[in-house]
Amino acid sequence: MRFALFTTNLAGGGAEKALAKIASGLAARGHEVDFIVCETAGSPAGRYAPPAGCRFHAMAARAAHGWLGKRRLAWCLRRHLAVRPHDLLVSTLPFADEVAALAGIPRHVCRIANTLSAEIARLPSAKAPRRAARYRELYGSRRLVAVSQGVSADLQSHFGVDAGRMRVIGNPFDFAGIRALAAAPCPARPAGPYVLHVGRYAAQKRHDLLLAAFAALDAPHQLVLLTPPAAGLTALIAQHGLQRRVAVADFQANPYPWMAGAELLVLCSDHEGLPNVLIEALACGTRVLSTDCPSGPREILGGELAKWLVPCGDAGALATAMRAALAAPKPAQDLVAEALAPYAADRALDAWEAMARENV
Repeated sequence: MRFALFTTNLAGGGAEKALAKIASGLAARGHEVDFIVCETAGSPAGRYAPPAGCRFHAMAARAAHGWLGKRRLAWCLRRHLAVRPHDLLVSTLPFADEVAALAGIPRHVCRIANTLSAEIARLPSAKAPRRAARYRELYGSRRLVAVSQGVSADLQSHFGVDAGRMRVIGNPFDFAGIRALAAAPCPARPAGPYVLHVGRYAAQKRHDLLLAAFAALDAPHQLVLLTPPAAGLTALIAQHGLQRRVAVADFQANPYPWMAGAELLVLCSDHEGLPNVLIEALACGTRVLSTDCPSGPREILGGELAKWLVPCGDAGALATAMRAALAAPKPAQDLVAEALAPYAADRALDAWEAMARENV
């Protein structure tokens, strides 16, 4: 079969990383995979490499994102795929979804990687209704794939999406591959104990909450942030007097040695879709702690692992939970195996193959 996977760029976000994994996984199964991006924008240090085994195509060095820019990209996408017939086109992230919709490409599904109502709730009151209307128009009548049950429920309740036009396919994870990459040398990793956060500096990720909680934590650990340096982040660190306790270690194409060496990985977002880092850290044998945000953490950390979920936006609760998690033994292997089982690569790739066989 032939797949076309389409997104805005390969900047270092979880949605882009997951789409690249889907692409390389399908290519490894012998399918022809076109991986298409709108633009190659982004610093080389902060973006992913094109997925292995795929035919890669970038439509521009830096794409215009306005009304005319979207239509130019739609024309380019339509022309590109006219000579590369496909069984399924999968777009992800709203900008790419809109470009694909404008192109009128057949056999197209949008892969929704975030809890959109939570994203809208963070917007200024004047902007939020327009964004909500845009999403209802874009997604209200299309075939969709949600990355988690929480994202699916959000699309149904807030955007009027019919459950019959949507299915849930989690992100694929090659756990053996993750563990092999985790064993790679990592000389930049701290020699002493550290707590790890992986995620771009953005309001959604709540670095402010993490730093407030860490400032209240009386522990010998360093806090390591895998994100590119940013002036706002530097100012936040200084505001809490944490210059000597926090290291900003930049974007890492291979974060797994950092995860494997950490005493604890913390996710403190206000919203997600299906947070890859929780699954990856568990696969590396690392303790994890997360805000109970929509959506994904509660689906990943079920059963006994649910005790490592804390309320969103509560720095005191986060500090208390960090203290408890650092003192607790690592979770039993059978609990971790049970949590990881739904995210094995074969399960997700089987689902994508099944969708390509259907008359979408």
